[in-house]
Amino acid sequence: MGFERFLFYFFALIVVVAAAMVVTRRNPVHAVLYLVLAFVGSAALWMLLEAEFLAIALVLVYVGAVMVLFLFVVMMLDIDVAAMRAHFIRYLPLGLLIAAIMLAEIVLVVAGPHAFGLEHLARPEAHPADYSNTAELGMVLYTFYMYPFEIAAVILLVAIVAAIRLTLRRRPDTKYEDPAKQVQVRKGPDRVRVVKVPVEPRVVTEKGEASPAAGGVEAE
Repeated sequence: MGFERFLFYFFALIVVVAAAMVVTRRNPVHAVLYLVLAFVGSAALWMLLEAEFLAIALVLVYVGAVMVLFLFVVMMLDIDVAAMRAHFIRYLPLGLLIAAIMLAEIVLVVAGPHAFGLEHLARPEAHPADYSNTAELGMVLYTFYMYPFEIAAVILLVAIVAAIRLTLRRRPDTKYEDPAKQVQVRKGPDRVRVVKVPVEPRVVTEKGEASPAAGGVEAE
């Protein structure tokens, strides 16, 4: 067994174990952390496939942004663990059925008549040192898949606008700033004027008490 194959099986085992932990952990925070580990293992597998751009994008976008956001959301939400367990038992038969179907599909693809292997698929040629995976991916993405890429961008933009519109709430007791009214403020009666008052000397009474000095500001 070569070192490259050893790395493949090592990272593949990490991904499989982390994915199993994601769906079996009762603590949502632990499940999210195991999902981060699964993404890191997948990025390492992509590095072995010479897909450096996809590996870096997976770590930066999903692990560095999306999963951190998920982690903060899960930590801030008050999740009822008892209700989650009840729903887990309720949908367990359906989940097992879907898992069995997915496992059967994986077995048919891997061990079926067109199984993976050098006898069925030729070994990809090694790329030279100056090969740029990012340049090749960008060339394909902005030539052959230009229209699907733009359509996906528009769909994501519509989803962002819809999410903002659905979560926008106007509360009558909340104070808002109106820049249009702020720029219309007149210099005289609509503004606050600070007046400097001279400090008066303290007056000591017979009991030894001193009255505070007079001073302050007044608003007009």
